[in-house]
Amino acid sequence: MTQTLQPVVNPFADLDIDRLHRRASSKWSYYPKDVLPLWVAEMDATLAPEITTAVTDALAEGDTGYPWGHACAEALAAFATDRWAWTFDPAVTHDTSDVLSGIVDAIRVLAPGDGPIVVTPPVYPPFYAIAETLGRAVVHASLSSDGRLDPATLEAALIEAGGAATSGAQPVVLLSNPHNPSGVVHTRDELAEVARLARQHGARVVSDEIHAPLMMPGVTFVPFLAVPDTGPDVAVLSASKGWNLAGFKAAVVVPGADAAKTFAATPRRAGGHAGLIDLIAHGAAFTHARPWLDAALAAIDVNRHALVELLRDHLPAVRYTPPDSTYLAWIDCRALGLGDDPAAAFLERGRVALSSGIPFGDGGAGYVRLNLATSPAILADAVARMASALAAATA
Repeated sequence: MTQTLQPVVNPFADLDIDRLHRRASSKWSYYPKDVLPLWVAEMDATLAPEITTAVTDALAEGDTGYPWGHACAEALAAFATDRWAWTFDPAVTHDTSDVLSGIVDAIRVLAPGDGPIVVTPPVYPPFYAIAETLGRAVVHASLSSDGRLDPATLEAALIEAGGAATSGAQPVVLLSNPHNPSGVVHTRDELAEVARLARQHGARVVSDEIHAPLMMPGVTFVPFLAVPDTGPDVAVLSASKGWNLAGFKAAVVVPGADAAKTFAATPRRAGGHAGLIDLIAHGAAFTHARPWLDAALAAIDVNRHALVELLRDHLPAVRYTPPDSTYLAWIDCRALGLGDDPAAAFLERGRVALSSGIPFGDGGAGYVRLNLATSPAILADAVARMASALAAATA
């Protein structure tokens, strides 16, 4: 059915707390109602009407069978061409239930054996769970003091990982692109250096690009597979974060040219595929809901800068740099005297839930991650609660 253009409104405007508390999602259900939740990476936004239309049309038609074809990958490819000037062949992609499942599948197919997984902490905590699931050792290539990929550290980690693997096993660099939790957007040169080092040391790269649609104004995203010499590698993308579709589980595994041949020669796994309705929702996001995404980005942009002033006024000792991507604020609270886990103090004394920096690994102690994808009023309330928690802890 042809989509009718809908008026674009701020998807975070006038959010009602009581209505948000009626949501069954983890963000609003995990904690008691007196806790203001700004933790898990889930938006408070209202859903893009174009996605609602696509899903309800499919339901009305009884289109709830098995998925077929590459329609969602084709929609992603068109979005990638328009937004990032990157082209890939949808026919060689594979749909999967979510990005993490795609990462696990890619590692199993491309790098069988016991090759360690190199991560760049502080980084998305489930990366460590992936290594545990696969029975792989984790090797740290910690980011630089300004949150950038560090070539010397990465090379040392690859040498260590290669020495720990059995003969013939390939290490894997698990990349967060753009980076979660900091929102840093890796440059083309940085990504090209990752590819060069991976080839030099016989490693594969799997790039988690779930936050790729969430670029702030003036910032350009570089897909990992858009840099030279990434044929053996894989990227996994999804509309999940950009359009708040975690409840519609789908992702697309995009292999480089050499990796595509490996996938083609590997029997498809028995489970883990996305459902048809999920793929319809994601395809509608990439194709029809771009204006909604742009409205959401504009609102997040306002919030990321508003947080600078809120923290300056209420918690001047903390350090925070507005992210270039994502809707996540990575806040250095080490000067507050709240120990390694300030999120615990903010929760106990301020009744505001933030993500603790500790599970993000090396460099995460003393930090919190705050979700910016909410209304300005809720954001202001959260910072006020953080300040009251600090006052109570130091009284």
